[in-house]
Amino acid sequence: MKFTPSETAIVVVDMQNGFCHPEGSLYAAGSEAAIEPVTELVAAAREAGARIVYTRDVHPPDQFDDSHYYDEFERWGEHVVEGTWDAEHLAELDVREEDLVVEKHTYDAFYETQLDGWLAAHGVHDLLLCGTLANVCVLHTAGSAGLRDYRPVLVTDAIGALEDAHKEYAVEHAEWLFGETATLEDIEFQR
Repeated sequence: MKFTPSETAIVVVDMQNGFCHPEGSLYAAGSEAAIEPVTELVAAAREAGARIVYTRDVHPPDQFDDSHYYDEFERWGEHVVEGTWDAEHLAELDVREEDLVVEKHTYDAFYETQLDGWLAAHGVHDLLLCGTLANVCVLHTAGSAGLRDYRPVLVTDAIGALEDAHKEYAVEHAEWLFGETATLEDIEFQR
């Protein structure tokens, strides 16, 4: 699959201590396993001149206090609370000043964030999605991208999950409904 760097962004979803580090509040071994392929994809994209976006799932301590129905703390327990080590990006990531860091408060990185406007302002049309979790934030962000007329491509070997079945579901669902899938080996940046 060929991508034009000036029209492409890598969207690294929630590669944070809380999800990818063994001491994180919602640690998944599959998320930790995605670290190396994610950093490999980012390095290749950066060298080619593509844009890099990192998302951070961050929850203010009182975010769900007045919730009627949607309460992630009730469902998952407290996680990636604002201002904690849990919410920080992994030390292994190469987050630079020119990269966009999107702080989100739900599964979808487009919901009430600057992501859509930033991508449009930079002429980005194709999104290569990696990170974690496959069937939660990666899938919801990819679906939202497709609905906004971006081309969402899930990079399957750079995505983490709690269980292999969750990842298989997310990849099959995305490919069937709104997007495409690729492996690191499939991706080529046009020079």
